[in-house]
Amino acid sequence: MSSPATERPPSISLDRSWAVLSILGRHLWPKDELNLRVRVVAGLVLLVLAKITNVYVPILYKHAVDGLGEKAQVVAVPVALIVAYGFARVLAQAFGEVRDAVFAPVAQRAIRNLALDVFHHLHALSLRYHLERQTGGLSRVIERGTQGMEFLIRFTTFNILPTLFEIVLVGVILWNLYDWRFTAITLGVVAAYIVFSVVLSEWRIKFVRRMNDADTEANAKAIDSLLNYETVKYFGNEAHEARRYDVGRRRYEIAAIRSSRTLSLLNIGQGAIISLGLVSVMVMAGHGVARGTMTLGDFVAVNTFLIQLYMPLNMLGFAYREIRNALVNMEKMFGLLGVPAEIADKRGAPAIRVVGGEIVFDHVDFHYEKARPILHDVSFRVAPGDTVAIVGSSGAGKSTVSRILFRFYDVAAGSVRIDGQDIRDVTQASLRAAIGVVPQDTVLFNDTIYYNICYGHPDCTREEVEAAARLARIHDFVMALPQGYDTTVGERGLKLSGGEKQRVAIARTILKNPHILLFDEATSALDTRTEQEIQRSLEEVSRGRTTVVIAHRLSTIVNADEIVVLDRGRVAERGRHGELLARNGLYADMWRRQQEAAAEAESKVEMTEPPSFRAEGHLRVAE
Repeated sequence: MSSPATERPPSISLDRSWAVLSILGRHLWPKDELNLRVRVVAGLVLLVLAKITNVYVPILYKHAVDGLGEKAQVVAVPVALIVAYGFARVLAQAFGEVRDAVFAPVAQRAIRNLALDVFHHLHALSLRYHLERQTGGLSRVIERGTQGMEFLIRFTTFNILPTLFEIVLVGVILWNLYDWRFTAITLGVVAAYIVFSVVLSEWRIKFVRRMNDADTEANAKAIDSLLNYETVKYFGNEAHEARRYDVGRRRYEIAAIRSSRTLSLLNIGQGAIISLGLVSVMVMAGHGVARGTMTLGDFVAVNTFLIQLYMPLNMLGFAYREIRNALVNMEKMFGLLGVPAEIADKRGAPAIRVVGGEIVFDHVDFHYEKARPILHDVSFRVAPGDTVAIVGSSGAGKSTVSRILFRFYDVAAGSVRIDGQDIRDVTQASLRAAIGVVPQDTVLFNDTIYYNICYGHPDCTREEVEAAARLARIHDFVMALPQGYDTTVGERGLKLSGGEKQRVAIARTILKNPHILLFDEATSALDTRTEQEIQRSLEEVSRGRTTVVIAHRLSTIVNADEIVVLDRGRVAERGRHGELLARNGLYADMWRRQQEAAAEAESKVEMTEPPSFRAEGHLRVAE
């Protein structure tokens, strides 16, 4: 399945454009926010005042020019009119600037709320969606969509609407002061300009789409490559990664060149239309002056009207092109809002009530895809306060059990209950608040150790953070660092070792203080010594709590109250460690193989390590 962040967007239709604008409009006229609505109204009033003042400027200019021809008033009248002309220009600009300042909070709030809606929705989507997406491409879609919103709001409210209003005002003034033909030619030129701009911009939009697709593809590959920096180095594939990245950049280059060429064609056509209209109207005005039906001031006023009108009209063409681009970008971002949440709370679902923490898997079936079933008729019970281990070979469905319990996915058949409540009938937030997870691959935020531990309970105190760190046996290590708890862990926590990251994960789970604990192969990637240390921390944390352990190394779960053995998605055996060994079945076979592998590894170590190391009884681990 292709990633929603990178699949080619459909051609944006008029209906889709209106849908995008409708969403935007709701945020520009926010419900229950009177202050922002007052700002919208004030902004519109200032817009009207700015344009009325602006179209009155040429009339003052006309009177000033005509006044220069009257010798009796050669000093007083023209100077007064010129001063009035200058004041009107400043006033028009002032109205516009105040309008921008008044409306800015509305625009920024709309952008913030829309971006926040997308962010919330992405977190509401299922694990399946996030496993299939490309982080780099998705971030690019959100970035371009947010920029598109800002551009659309700014140019719609500060350019297009004012320009359209000014066109109407100029048309009315030209009709009243001069001849209807002036208005007809002016509006005809405006109509031709708009039609030409729309037609060519619609034709050009495909090149913009190709640019965006190529940019998204290149960015996704770049992010993926940088996140896997060490793997790239291990295999010496820098040149290979550069070639993959260059494929997208090359596509972008070709589309950008075509876009630039078509933009030049569009600009030439727009300039020709404006020049034709300007020449036509000025020829008519010149004839009027020659016949004595118009004054020299009228000639200057008409010219000023047209220049004053065509300058924002030229910007209107640019704005339309960019708005179309913005709509494409926003459509793709808003398309994320259209991705349905696979796992959703039922309407009116209550919060889960955990008393003892009993967990029951009752005849559970599950599949990621219908053609690939994972769990078949799986049933087991974890009594309150007990520890149950789930073991099995790779692909047996162990980690799927943890994902179902945390409700990353819903079961296809059967049910999962906690204290008698079906987890599909309660809110996801309350369910996940009741479960603490220590995963196999602990991923930390690129922030401080303090922040990563505190993430388990963001409102906690420093004393609580340090207490949790002591229980997780990481406090002494942290205090030995130069910056202590303010040490930054790096991207995904890569500055810490595996054991250190696991201890941070345990500490933040302790801080969360859940009723139920879930250890998903939390020590399988660690060396034996570190595993034993982490195991002691886990046992201490889980004391008195209902605990599910997804285990790979059987030596870590010999004291479990019950061990459930999965084989090809079915429960093959269950019982305590001694009972399962006595049955001499699948579990016993797994135990023997792991013991043999451990013994063989130990013998190889004894044969290869220097005598001084053997005397110490341990291997020195290179930092």
